[in-house]
Amino acid sequence: MSDNSLRAPSQRIAWTTTIVVSTLVFIFLIAPILAIMPLSFSSGSYLTYPLPGFSLRWYDDFINSPRWMNSLKNSMIIGVASTLLSMVLGTLAALGLAQWKSRFKPLVLAFVLSPVVVPGVITAVGLYFFFAPIGLTGSYLGLILAHTALATPFVVITVGATLQSFDTNLARAAASLGASPLQAFRRVILPLILPGLASGALFAFATSFDEVVIVLFMAGPEQRTLPREMFSGIRENISPTITAAAVILTTVSVILLATLEGLRRRNERLKGGSG
Repeated sequence: MSDNSLRAPSQRIAWTTTIVVSTLVFIFLIAPILAIMPLSFSSGSYLTYPLPGFSLRWYDDFINSPRWMNSLKNSMIIGVASTLLSMVLGTLAALGLAQWKSRFKPLVLAFVLSPVVVPGVITAVGLYFFFAPIGLTGSYLGLILAHTALATPFVVITVGATLQSFDTNLARAAASLGASPLQAFRRVILPLILPGLASGALFAFATSFDEVVIVLFMAGPEQRTLPREMFSGIRENISPTITAAAVILTTVSVILLATLEGLRRRNERLKGGSG
């Protein structure tokens, strides 16, 4: 009996086991989210199963509540502003690190990526004590800068990964043809790193939109974001409106992930076509 005939059954068993275990892990991770979604359509006033009836009253309460809508507006303002700022800073950092040849490069890269590794509560405490003396706590600017510090590493990672396959001779060729550094970046470098930049922007927005620890330390009454409002609602008064807000947050996350997957597939098609 050949080795291939003996290996085939064992490979099938290993593959089937991997599929089963992965499916069970996926169900374990997704089950809490799936359990919350039906509760947002409950006609009852409490979070209970079985549902007493079907209703959209909690979505109506969310949409017509100035408190919830103001928190959603704050999340969008802070998320978009911090994403735009992190795109600029992250792209500049990734370009500088890609061209920098030094033994200190790994140390600097680790410092730039430290907000991803350091626990969020430590980052929040550090930002609070840094921003408080200069009056940036309890302000939109302080929250935007704090979320930018948290989101920029994701842009550095994605843009840096794109630059791994970037041919620096293209930028030199553009300069030899008379292009200024800004023109070379806009017409040569930017189109090539755009998929990585877009992916980083999505990660940055998702990070800011879902963040709650820094907001707890630094936000004032006027800067309550959607996760902060949900956190307060869980502590003070558990209302089914929170489940409607949770479904909205989950929907935004799914849309961002679907967009990210679309960008990844588009990038692969472009690489395949160029190859």
